[in-house]
Amino acid sequence: MDVQTWTFILVGISFTLYIGIAIYSRAGNTKDFYVAGSTVHPIANGMATGADWMSAASFISMAGIISFMGRDGAMYLMGWTGGYVLLALLLAPYLRKFGKFTVPDFVGDRYYSSTARMVAVVCAIFVSFTYVAGQMRGVGIVFSRFLEVDINLGVVIGMVIVFFYAVLGGMKGITYTQVAQYCVLIFAYLVPAIFISILMTGNVVPQIGFGSEIKGEEGVFLLDKLDALSQELGFSNYTEGSKSTIDLFFITMALMVGTAGLPHIIVRFYTVPNVSNARTSAAWALIFIAILYTTAPSVAAFARTNLLTTINNTEYAKVPAWFKNWQETGLIKFEDKNNDGRIQYYNDKSKNSEFIAETKKRGWRGNEVIIDRDIMVLANPEIANLPNWVVALVAAGGLAAALSTAAGLLLVISTSFAHDFVKRTIKPDISEKGELKCARIAAGFAIFIAGYFGINPPGFVAQVVAFAFGLAASSFFPAIVMGIFYKRMNKEGAISGMIVGIIFTAAYIIYFKFISPEANTSDNWLFGISPEGIGTLGMIINFVVALTVARFTPEPPVSVQNLVENIRVPRHMGDD
Repeated sequence: MDVQTWTFILVGISFTLYIGIAIYSRAGNTKDFYVAGSTVHPIANGMATGADWMSAASFISMAGIISFMGRDGAMYLMGWTGGYVLLALLLAPYLRKFGKFTVPDFVGDRYYSSTARMVAVVCAIFVSFTYVAGQMRGVGIVFSRFLEVDINLGVVIGMVIVFFYAVLGGMKGITYTQVAQYCVLIFAYLVPAIFISILMTGNVVPQIGFGSEIKGEEGVFLLDKLDALSQELGFSNYTEGSKSTIDLFFITMALMVGTAGLPHIIVRFYTVPNVSNARTSAAWALIFIAILYTTAPSVAAFARTNLLTTINNTEYAKVPAWFKNWQETGLIKFEDKNNDGRIQYYNDKSKNSEFIAETKKRGWRGNEVIIDRDIMVLANPEIANLPNWVVALVAAGGLAAALSTAAGLLLVISTSFAHDFVKRTIKPDISEKGELKCARIAAGFAIFIAGYFGINPPGFVAQVVAFAFGLAASSFFPAIVMGIFYKRMNKEGAISGMIVGIIFTAAYIIYFKFISPEANTSDNWLFGISPEGIGTLGMIINFVVALTVARFTPEPPVSVQNLVENIRVPRHMGDD
């Protein structure tokens, strides 16, 4: 069977499974809709958290961006993994002990202010929409290639699926759907990685193959060959970085602390029965996440090596089928600039004078191929000539990763609106049935807006997600940390910090990415910090503003200070 038939079969089976679980786990009340009734087993919650965590950015884009950036791409691995550890150890148990459904609920009660709650609601919605844009784009990419439909139609199909199980099942339906999605996505990620590792290095474990000799080339290690290929084509050595140390640090830190402030991950720790289970599920989630994250560098190296050896200086008439398949989606573009019928793929912006002279001698007139980084993981099995069912399996895994995170984000948006805005602010007397209806309507509207962002994305999936993490770092993280560990922090300080932090970060990103993209160079960046890393500086500004304002304004009420003491004391760890 061809790839498209296999894709219809595997994607159809997985979608049927997701919808069936949503129907079976339909939410009957607000607690089911918001936190799955707080009855989820820690292992199941760990798998659901892993699926929620490993979005399209992790599954589709992370290895792709590492394959192009080389060593610099490790900042995504370090930032996201370190961020999860930070969240699991520093924040999750305390927030679970506090006992509220949402981050805005925590902020509103901890800072005894409806204004603080509303600022948190706006931040949660802003961050979630930025993040969900990357997920919907990932859905569109998968559909456009493997089901051979327009990328925009692919986004619409994804919207319909998410609408069904997110609106119907709420957190209860999403949680058990995400357990199934984790199984699909991790199997889909590991199978081709193992196949390719065996083919290229003879090692069944990709993590070992990553540092092994190339099969049939004695004494030639994979990374050494990749460095040589990169040099030959004018790119930086794969194992060397080109980013400045300060930018690398700020991006990694933004990803790390942004992770700890992401509302759709934090809410997962409310779905288990008690604080002890929250800690246990956090440990399980780390294990499930590590399986993919430790495999990603090897997938990136395999994909980059195969890409460079497959297409460069190849006659277009003899180019492998995978190249033309992806070319039809518009995610690979080829222009024969010197009309020689061959593909020249190289770094035409290289500053190496010897390399420039060599390209002129060969008659090259500029790089002829533009490759969307988001296709690398999806195209990897095709590049390596793996069986069609493996190619289709990766498509099903990419959809599982994108849809699982999109559902979690959309739930955050709907609960922030229904619970924190409607129930806790404008209509406290709303019935539970009315609140549940409001949450479902909000989820429906959120899906349509998310679909728009998926059709009109602001960048690569991993880049879009990096922006979301920066916004979370500059807004939520300081308010949550100081809310837990600093009794003296008051509402005036927290509100001021959140507003200044997110406005500064958003303005910086919007200016360099949308208003003046031509100025987006290291020469124009503040302190040499790129838009992807500016969230760290926004976080620092948030802390400084919040602490300064709190210093000159009244202390929080004694009851609030006692509340802070209570959530920090590790007594009754099995209690709610």
